[in-house]
Amino acid sequence: MFQNATKLRVRYGETDQMGYMYYGNYAEFFEVGRVEMLRSLGLTYAGMEASGIMMPVLELKCKYLKPARYDEEITINVIMDKMPGVKIHFRYELFNEREDLIHIGETLLAFINMKTNRPCLPPTEFIEKLKPFFE
Repeated sequence: MFQNATKLRVRYGETDQMGYMYYGNYAEFFEVGRVEMLRSLGLTYAGMEASGIMMPVLELKCKYLKPARYDEEITINVIMDKMPGVKIHFRYELFNEREDLIHIGETLLAFINMKTNRPCLPPTEFIEKLKPFFE
């Protein structure tokens, strides 16, 4: 299993009239978590795309437990339970500043060869960096 935590503050423009983060913005927090998870491995989305691989989202699941509020620092835990193949599955746990679990979610992404627009295996470098966490 591999996991990584990132902190992100809820900005005013991400909230509704009640000061709660708008429900659609949770997907953006997931993306920030995924990008930072890759960065923690020494990789970037830009690097993957430069190598000819993109990662579109196939599925998104969200469960809202408590609201994320304006100006709160949210911890985004991103968890990979298994090594990716053509698809990669992420779980998310979001915590508020009081360490209350406020949101859980999942995404399923695919590795796509940008030249053929067909599914492909992840880059070798990516798999090599993940192997120690799954042995």
